[in-house]
Amino acid sequence: MTRFKSALFATSLVAGLTVGLSSAMAQRPAPAYDPAQLPETKGRVTQYLLNPRGMVDGLLLDSGTEVHLNPMIGTELVFAVRPGDAVTVHGLKARAVPMVMAMSVTNDATGKTVLISPRGQMPEGGPHGMMHGKPHPGMMQGGGVELSGKVKAALHNPRGETDGVLLEDGSQVRLSPPEAKRLADQIKPGSTILVRGMGSENLLGKVVAARQIGPDAAHLVDVRGPQGMMGHGMMGRAKPQAQAEPAPQ
Repeated sequence: MTRFKSALFATSLVAGLTVGLSSAMAQRPAPAYDPAQLPETKGRVTQYLLNPRGMVDGLLLDSGTEVHLNPMIGTELVFAVRPGDAVTVHGLKARAVPMVMAMSVTNDATGKTVLISPRGQMPEGGPHGMMHGKPHPGMMQGGGVELSGKVKAALHNPRGETDGVLLEDGSQVRLSPPEAKRLADQIKPGSTILVRGMGSENLLGKVVAARQIGPDAAHLVDVRGPQGMMGHGMMGRAKPQAQAEPAPQ
């Protein structure tokens, strides 16, 4: 991408996000309960977590803790918190994995707090301009992507199920929990993988919904598409590859 195109893309993305943010904040009601009553988690943000549409639906802290939130609040969060910022999160902590379902995120330096409604309670066409399943115009959607790297850590959905991995370069790979379980040996931390799939890359990060995974191009296995990964914005069902192994029921 040329320098001019990069600048144009950045301007378009910021402008769209600003309009969406202003509209959503005007419509969004305040939460009925005080998030400060919930357990507190502190840490420094290492990166945003993205769903396969490229929308921010969480944060990764330097402790390895995943912070989950309603993706419809992602734009407001991006304006309030950036990688490197120290934050205080109030929310429900998971038992088995280092994970928090956030109800509020506060930037410790600025004092800016983002209040987070439960999933499904944001107005239609919220901060990301998602209306009737249409992505924000600043997102790069649907392009075939190939990436490779070493797995740094597993990623999870709000139920605590593994639904992807984080690579050492910060790229994120998403797949359905049944497929993540089936391919557990191939995607465990420390493994080197090559992934092909449908990708989204923007100024906030890179994410790929896997269609094929393997240690190298000669040993790829097909990955069955998700059947509605609601927690990560995957609507509908992707057609499985002709020779894909059936996922466990």
